[in-house]
Amino acid sequence: MKMKLVFISLLSVFLFANCAIGPTHGGLYTSTKFAGTFNAENNVKVSKEGKGCMWTVLYLFSVGDAGAGSVANKNGISKIATIDHSTLSILTGLFRNYCTIVSGE
Repeated sequence: MKMKLVFISLLSVFLFANCAIGPTHGGLYTSTKFAGTFNAENNVKVSKEGKGCMWTVLYLFSVGDAGAGSVANKNGISKIATIDHSTLSILTGLFRNYCTIVSGE
């Protein structure tokens, strides 16, 4: 009985810990793109776009770089116009993908 309670508790933690998967999510499948921040002065043209992602598998392994600064640097963007985000999730914790999309000049 104790083992069953521990198993259910751990399963609940894994299934309901939905960090970093977007503003809305589904338990079986999620694919969203949502706005982040933008240059309020609106003085930067969008001539380049870069994307950086991080992946998580089974809540056990997580790799990647989705930092806006590193995405901009790797793609030669010196002035940022917008920073958007996208997510993909399959069976909540089986596979997750979180991306940062940076545009600017």
